[in-house]
Amino acid sequence: MESLSDTEWDIVISGTGLAQSLLALALSRSGKKVLHVDKNPYYGGPEAAFSLQEAEEWVDRLKKEPGQEPFEEVSIYSCPTSPDAEKKLSFSRAYTLSLSPYLIYSRSKLLPSLVSSKVYRQLEFQAVGSWWIYSGPTAAEDTPQSNADVSARLHRIPSSREDIFADDSISVKAKRMLIKFLRNISHNPQDGGDDSSASEEDLDLPFAEYLTSRFQVPSELHDPLLSLSLSQSSPQQTSARFAVPRIKRHLGSIGVFGPGFGSLLTKWGGGSEIAQVGCRALAVGGGVYVLNRDIQSVEVPDDGSQETFLRLKLSDGESIRSKFVVGSRWDLPAEAERPELVNAKVARCITIVSSSLKSLFPATAEGGPIPAGTVVVFPGKELSGGQGAEPPVYLLVHSSDTGECPDGQCVVYGSVSVPGDEGQSLLDAAVSKLLQTFAGSDDEPVVLWTLRYTQLGLSCEKDSPGASIWKSARSDRIVYFPPPSLDIAFDDRMIDAVKAAWKAVMGEEARDEEFMTFEDRGPSLDE
Repeated sequence: MESLSDTEWDIVISGTGLAQSLLALALSRSGKKVLHVDKNPYYGGPEAAFSLQEAEEWVDRLKKEPGQEPFEEVSIYSCPTSPDAEKKLSFSRAYTLSLSPYLIYSRSKLLPSLVSSKVYRQLEFQAVGSWWIYSGPTAAEDTPQSNADVSARLHRIPSSREDIFADDSISVKAKRMLIKFLRNISHNPQDGGDDSSASEEDLDLPFAEYLTSRFQVPSELHDPLLSLSLSQSSPQQTSARFAVPRIKRHLGSIGVFGPGFGSLLTKWGGGSEIAQVGCRALAVGGGVYVLNRDIQSVEVPDDGSQETFLRLKLSDGESIRSKFVVGSRWDLPAEAERPELVNAKVARCITIVSSSLKSLFPATAEGGPIPAGTVVVFPGKELSGGQGAEPPVYLLVHSSDTGECPDGQCVVYGSVSVPGDEGQSLLDAAVSKLLQTFAGSDDEPVVLWTLRYTQLGLSCEKDSPGASIWKSARSDRIVYFPPPSLDIAFDDRMIDAVKAAWKAVMGEEARDEEFMTFEDRGPSLDE
């Protein structure tokens, strides 16, 4: 086999996270000599998906070598069970658990890229159905309740005019205010008629104040509306400028691919599955893959030198030459002057539950599919007893139809913008309250296993100057992707960053219309 050092590479991509893998896909038809390495023995980077054993190995590795990944404070809890217990974990590979689960809206930039590059045929997408919001018992409720009363604390959030009119819990007056708000954010001045779009000054208001002052929306509807934006801050701490376009995205995505849903998830492991599809496309195109090997050093040619190649030393001691090297700050050595662009942390958990929680997955429209995912929102005040300034907790619940767990179980992915032990306490409380709403049922759920961790990255709610690529001061041929987005929905800025990196590598050959736009290779190669 030819040594890696025998080839003059056009680009070395370090890490197989989703951004790097999409770049690999974009370069798969370029004719460039591409080497793709990863220090890990698995694909996916921050978007990796693990079996139970792989998750345990990942936790052990991070505890021994902290700072090597955008994760910290990792731990695993496994419920002790007897061999003959009815509710217990299955074998390790019955699970595929994603480190970075997210929704993909029907209007996302990711989907057209997967279609135009022809790799969508290797992926399977499933519908995300209802949005639910939790409301706790009132102070007057001081006696044990029936299961029917407890279950009523999970209320389905209306996402359309039809939902609003059918919801008996909303007063007629509040319905009118809601419809006025929805009409406003969906208004297009080009359609003619009264232009009631918000002024720039209005959008700078906190979202709660914006709803009250402009539309007289009652306060009890602020949290449900905010949850449609997937904001990880309270209504008082979220600007209307952030929330309104995202609510519009949510509503505008419904019905694009079928009745009753507007967002999707990727079967068999989320972003990890997309990353592996991108890597396979590059391998078919002639790229070379090497796992368990990383870049130890990057030597830049001296000023005035005629040398056009960077010299890279790999962890096995081999030296190679490449025109470009691209990766994240966790995939390239510190001496390459990697950027410190992390501006936020979130607490996350992955919990395996012993029940299918079937009632969370109703079809949301006549003729629509049975969803494989659903969203449950816990306003911060419901978990901390506060006055509404606390951030919400989001639980993404995936059924066994996703292939992530066995039949009769489900996986709950939790996220809250409070890192560390405090955030994990909020997540534990949210999962506990969710399961309590099913107390007394024939299939009463229990927690079987939980992975807890803090993820570092970019907040979608803060100014993020590192949301595009960053080039090292030592050489513009050392290119960094931004840290992973901490958004609960796929962040379209990743596609922009991948395109910018692709243009940097392709140089004058880059044409916007050719980015991830490929002809069919033929049946055998596509397979």
